[in-house]
Amino acid sequence: MVLIAGGTGRLGTRVVDLLTKRHMPVRVLTRDRARAQQLRSDLVEVIQGDVRDPGSLKPAVAGAATVISAIQGFDDRTSSPEATDRDGNRHLINAAREAGVEHVVLLSAYGVRPDHPMSLFRAKYTAEQFLKEAGLAWTIIRPTAFIEFWAKLVGQPLLDTGRTRVFGRGDNPINFVSAGDVAKAVEVAVVDPSMRGVELDMGGPDNLTMNQVVGIFKELSAHKGKVSHVPLASMRIMSVLMRRINPALARQIQAGVIMDTEDWTWDPSANRKRYTWLLQTPLSEVVRRDLHSVPA
Repeated sequence: MVLIAGGTGRLGTRVVDLLTKRHMPVRVLTRDRARAQQLRSDLVEVIQGDVRDPGSLKPAVAGAATVISAIQGFDDRTSSPEATDRDGNRHLINAAREAGVEHVVLLSAYGVRPDHPMSLFRAKYTAEQFLKEAGLAWTIIRPTAFIEFWAKLVGQPLLDTGRTRVFGRGDNPINFVSAGDVAKAVEVAVVDPSMRGVELDMGGPDNLTMNQVVGIFKELSAHKGKVSHVPLASMRIMSVLMRRINPALARQIQAGVIMDTEDWTWDPSANRKRYTWLLQTPLSEVVRRDLHSVPA
C-alpha cells in the first residue's frame, strides 16, 4: 500500500490516478475529507490527518510500504513552508520510520539550498537533509516551476476577462514543468527499485519568460488581450506589507520578485539521455489540455 500526503493537490491527484491504474492500493492523507471524496474508489482509502500534528500520522502510515510526500505550504493561508514543508515532513518521516515503512518519496524543488531567498526552498532543503539521515530508502524529486500554477495565474485571466497582469518585467527566462510529467516521475520512483537513493532534478522542455507565456495564450486563443505589469519596486513593498495580513499572498508576491530577477533556467539534455521515460510536455499542450476557453 502507498500512502500519499498531499494527495488532493495539483500533483497528488495525478499520482493517485497513475498508481490506481496499476491496481495499487493507495491511502490519501488529507486535512479535509470532503476534498478527497472524488478520489475514493475500491483502491483508494481516505484518512484524515495533518502532517503538522504528529499524533495524527500513526494510523496513516500503518501498513504502508511507501510514503509519498507531495505536501506544500507555499500558497496555504492556514500554514507556512516552515510548518508544513519543514516540520511537517519531519513528522511524516519520523512516523514512517517508526512504522517500518520501506521507502519515502519526497517532492522537493529544483534549486533548494539553505540560504535560498524563498522560505519554501529553505524548508524543502531541510526536509531533504532530514530524510537522508533517517535510515530509510528514499527518492528525492526536484521539479522546476509547475506550468499549471503559473499558467492559471497569468494566462487564465486573459482567457476569462481579456486582461492579465504580469508580476515584474516578465522577461526573465524560467523553466516550467507539467505536474503530469512530475506525477509520472513519482510513479516510476514508487515501482522501480533503481530509483531509490536518487536525487532527480527535472524540468520541462522550454525556458520561457512570463511575457512569452502570455504570448502563447494569445496565440492559442486568438485573444489580443491587455497585459499590465506590476513594477518590481511595488512588489517588494507589497511583499513586506502583506506579511501580517495575508502571509500566503506575501509569499506569492515575493516569489514573483525572485522569479523575475534570478536564474530559473534548466537544461533538459542530460535527463533526456539518462531517463528516457521522462515526459517533456510543452506549455502549449498543457494549455489546450487543462485550461478553459482554448480551442482544441
